[in-house]
Amino acid sequence: MTLSISRPGILPSQSIEVLIAGGAIASDTPFDVDQVQPASLDLRLSEVAWRVRASFLPGKRKVEDRIADVAMHTIDLSAGYVLEKGCVYIAKLQERLSLPKGLIARANPKSSTGRVDVFVRLLTDRGGSFDDVDEGYEGPLYLEIAPQTFSILVRPGTRLNQLRLKAGEPPKLETRSVGVDLQASEIVGFRGRRHAGVVDLDNIDGHDPRDFWEPLTLRRGELLLDPGEFYILASSDDVEIPVDQAAEMTPIDPSVGEFRVHYAGFFDPGFGTDEAHGAGSKGVLEVRTHDTPFLLEHGQIVARLVYEPLTERPSRLYGEGGSHYQKQGLKLSKHFRPWG
Repeated sequence: MTLSISRPGILPSQSIEVLIAGGAIASDTPFDVDQVQPASLDLRLSEVAWRVRASFLPGKRKVEDRIADVAMHTIDLSAGYVLEKGCVYIAKLQERLSLPKGLIARANPKSSTGRVDVFVRLLTDRGGSFDDVDEGYEGPLYLEIAPQTFSILVRPGTRLNQLRLKAGEPPKLETRSVGVDLQASEIVGFRGRRHAGVVDLDNIDGHDPRDFWEPLTLRRGELLLDPGEFYILASSDDVEIPVDQAAEMTPIDPSVGEFRVHYAGFFDPGFGTDEAHGAGSKGVLEVRTHDTPFLLEHGQIVARLVYEPLTERPSRLYGEGGSHYQKQGLKLSKHFRPWG
């Protein structure tokens, strides 16, 4: 099988499958049948991780050489392991890359990871930045994991981030502002409880949301964000990603306010479209304040969506075969049962 690329853009699912078949993307174990998404690849934890005393970039060194300087102890994930909030971990991933010439890659947290306030960043050997994979990179992949609000239970195979591959330099087709919805219903958002239990990231619909979240209502038409707290909110406008495009939510410009959308996110082709039976979908926003309290009003801009083309239409669209987030409104992660 040969990878055929007609124009600069993000690789669709069928091109990712060609790279897997040709060995450019390899894995310690067989790939899961649902691991390839319409325009990204889910990455999986292996059995080994390290508790580290500090985050780092490897620079001119291999990741595991750098880990030796900061590791506190090695962790075996094979039987499941709780990663505690407020701590930093590095985990080796099952996948490895041998990127062909002309391809680069970028990683991002999965939607469900951001919604439980787990900060993750991809590391590569001799990498000079987080989440970016250079053209021609050949080697293993690692993930920095820093739970913020909840401690989490993970295992080999747990998926916390995803990889998007790009050919050439795709043009930025459009940038749209994303406002916050504070009028859709009586409950306008959720705030994470600081002293909740453990979230099992492989237990779908297995947690009572009331044990982990506090519902939020408005006072005088405003929502007060407290410093250091984590919030789940929804976009004021519907989000629609054309079937031949993908989008990335970018962090807020600090000049707009003393808060930020905590995790950038990938939106796959077909999200929110009629064709994929998702019309009316909102973007869910994971918001954390900086050092001062901040008042939000309905429609206030909190993020930007940047649209880029795919090299070709994907063989399947977001939500085909089922999705937890197609046609979503204000929605917690898939680990929690519906509120009410």
